[in-house]
Amino acid sequence: MRHLGVMIGLLVAGAVGRGPGENAKESELKEFIARHVETIKPLEKQANLAWWEAAVTGDPKAYDRSSELTLQIRRIYSDPREFAFLKEARQSKRIKDPLLARQLTVLHNAYLSNQIEPELLQQIVELGTQIEKNFSTFRGVIDGKKVTDNEIKGILKDQTDSAQRQKAWLASKQVGEAVAADLVRLVKLRNEAARKLGFDNYHTMALATGEQDVRELDKIFADLYRRTNKPFARVKAELDGILAKKYGVAPQELRPWHYHDPFFQETPMVYDLDLDVYYEDKDVKKLAETFYAGIGLPVKAILTNSDLYEKEGKNPHAFCIHIDREGDVRILCNIKSNENWMETTLHELGHGVYDKYLDFTSPYLLRSPAHPFTTEAVAMFFGRLSRNPAWMQQTLGLSDTQRADIEKIGGKYAQLKQLIFARWAMVMYNFEKELYANPDRDLAALWWDLVEKYQLVKRPPDRTNPDWAAKIHFSVAPCYYHNYMLGELLASQLHHTIVRKVLALKSDQGVSYVGQGQVGRFLKEKVFEAGDLYPWHEMIRHATGEPLTAKYFVDQFVR
Repeated sequence: MRHLGVMIGLLVAGAVGRGPGENAKESELKEFIARHVETIKPLEKQANLAWWEAAVTGDPKAYDRSSELTLQIRRIYSDPREFAFLKEARQSKRIKDPLLARQLTVLHNAYLSNQIEPELLQQIVELGTQIEKNFSTFRGVIDGKKVTDNEIKGILKDQTDSAQRQKAWLASKQVGEAVAADLVRLVKLRNEAARKLGFDNYHTMALATGEQDVRELDKIFADLYRRTNKPFARVKAELDGILAKKYGVAPQELRPWHYHDPFFQETPMVYDLDLDVYYEDKDVKKLAETFYAGIGLPVKAILTNSDLYEKEGKNPHAFCIHIDREGDVRILCNIKSNENWMETTLHELGHGVYDKYLDFTSPYLLRSPAHPFTTEAVAMFFGRLSRNPAWMQQTLGLSDTQRADIEKIGGKYAQLKQLIFARWAMVMYNFEKELYANPDRDLAALWWDLVEKYQLVKRPPDRTNPDWAAKIHFSVAPCYYHNYMLGELLASQLHHTIVRKVLALKSDQGVSYVGQGQVGRFLKEKVFEAGDLYPWHEMIRHATGEPLTAKYFVDQFVR
């Protein structure tokens, strides 16, 4: 998961003064950028550091500092006179220099999304921070005892008694009741701000300022729904048969707590081989560090500044943050020696290497990934390796027999994982779109309608609790989750490109990437160093030779 609240990355743009061939409007824009950067750079660093401290410690004072600094930053971007200047510069058609034009687009979108009345802006920031604080510090309760997310997931993974599983699942949803009312209020405040800027709602605005279009996304998700319907129904029926037998219930009696995580977004480890046994007593941090060094993308500096293990008050999830847009990159994890945390660590370090190996000679305004989903793609590309039989053998020192055992079920797990996630992403995308379209509707009913349609999971009887609100992304990363699915599509497209064009192989059978420095070079030169120099669709075409497509994801996991 990425923290997006304050990481806009608006830093130095270069020397001021008219260069050869520059027109007056271009010179004026350069001067504006330089002044803007001088103001924003120290504030962004301080805000990111405060947010990091808050996430690591749970300290209310750090959350307060983060909120105040974030508010200061957003007030800068809410200046109507500066926005008017940027808007006029775009409309003038006189910004001919490509680097200046791109920086203008980035600035314009940042200002547009913040053209909010000061009082309303303050309400949005403060309420969002309070919700995030509640998420970070909340612990569910089972039989009077507080439990962590890892403990809940452990019960859902290993416990065979349905009553105990139900208690754990219910504990995972308790945070939803604690934050739901505030979250609906936050949605309404965001919508109020968006409508004053001429958008239907905040969801539409968030996509537009992120250079995306709701109609294009609707088409992509509808196509995925169609392509995955029969394959998902088939593997889900097989999975349900296994789970029903394990828990001693009929398949039609399965409920959400019979799956292995609170939202059925992860793959239940139900087949004959449990991949966790291969990671027991292994140093997940060291395994990841060795792998990334072997492909020419060292992560030691990232890990040195990171916070990797569970402790009281700490954010229980995982994310990557770029503190200063100058290379101070960190990840937060709560590592355990299992496959899930191996995947998560590889994933977050995927975000990390994207940020760490940007081209820091390019304009600072453009020193960020091309789009949130392109960094998700790189993170997913690497995260997938935790279940790759060849990668596991080379990384964990497994025997040929052990690798063969993994290969027997590896492909099935890979398909199950991707189909489960694709259908879960459909729930998130469609729920969030409807949430912002009408936050006063029966959201609990909507949530379970979508879960039943896309995930084929039956709702609990008479369940009216705000289970949807237990998903942290609605508060801390609004209108973002669809980028995870786009990331999966691009991850498969990058994988295809590397296998066929970089490694010059006819298939990906046995590909692990271990020790293959050309993989790191390709990603640095074609993806990371491009930063945000041009729109995401141009970067993808330049790196892979074609526009973003679902066909390689379908070929890899669905057919």
